Amino acid sequence: MASVELAEIILQMSANSLQIHDVEIAVSSPITPAEPLPPLPAIPRGSLVIVEGRAPIWRYGMALHLLHASPAAGIAFYDPRLGAVVVATHSRNWAVGQVLDVTLDPQQGGKKNELD
Repeated sequence: MASVELAEIILQMSANSLQIHDVEIAVSSPITPAEPLPPLPAIPRGSLVIVEGRAPIWRYGMALHLLHASPAAGIAFYDPRLGAVVVATHSRNWAVGQVLDVTLDPQQGGKKNELD
């Protein structure tokens, strides 16, 4: 079985700000589509989930499908060149295609948020 990492960072902000969850689906060796995604952490209702990590494109599709049923209000995929790109939303806070200024920095334990 391939090694699968799941990392999470929760940034609790004030009531006027966003709750952001970072979920990493990176793999460290080749996998097949039969390999399940790791279990999701608890996701508070209304939060934005950012999916990131080096993985096959079909794994991102699987993550999107799984997260669509979660209490998250929005889902974004992280692109290190752009930031977090919103790919699905049930909230007026975000729009599909919106790019959020977020940097996930491997030097800082894997993640850094610059949404402030």
